[in-house]
Amino acid sequence: MPDTLKVPRHRSCGASEVHHRLLENRAYQQNRIDIERYTSRFMLWGARSRRTGPVTIPVVVHVVYGDATQNISDAQVQSQIPVLNQDYSAANADKGNVPQVWSNLVADAQVQFALATVDPAGKPTNGIDRVQAGAQSFTTDDKVKSAATGGADPWPSDRFLNIWVCNLSGGLLGYAQFPGGPAATDGVVILYTAFGTIGTATAPFNLGRTTTHEVGHWLNLIHIWGDRLDCS
Repeated sequence: MPDTLKVPRHRSCGASEVHHRLLENRAYQQNRIDIERYTSRFMLWGARSRRTGPVTIPVVVHVVYGDATQNISDAQVQSQIPVLNQDYSAANADKGNVPQVWSNLVADAQVQFALATVDPAGKPTNGIDRVQAGAQSFTTDDKVKSAATGGADPWPSDRFLNIWVCNLSGGLLGYAQFPGGPAATDGVVILYTAFGTIGTATAPFNLGRTTTHEVGHWLNLIHIWGDRLDCS
């Protein structure tokens, strides 16, 4: 594996930065308020018991590459899906490491993920979209999410979870957009050396957990410290 693989020295998530940028939009502010109110009522009424089986979310992975190393293999993309499914069903082997104070909250979220088998036009697909990058690297400004700015256009966000895998700058491992944001930028972005468990996935970020983390934000989970930018 090349020594030039880009691996951040520390864990770094850009979801809070994206959240605070979007808060400048009043519609996003109101959407976040409405979503939190709905969530509180949902939990209060015990509506979780109504679900009778897991929901499977179709996933499209946009591999936005600047060189051959960043153009990760199909096998590497596919290696990420079992990790998501294990983590969100509480079937992960290391769930015993959850601190005792939260151990009673470990549960099957009844959410599963699968690479899309049909594209937006109804044609068969393997759920992997490969696009030559129009930039050396990307950051939290969402340029990777549009072909016009050097990235890849999303598939309809009401039908697919869009994941962009690319070269991120500034030590970022990934970032996500919380529910309530623009449909055109809905989804998750992951550094190519922190996606999946094989290929360019590099220790200590080769367990697929960066994607688990960012998908959690996409599903409306915030950081335990409150997602404020002024906290160290």
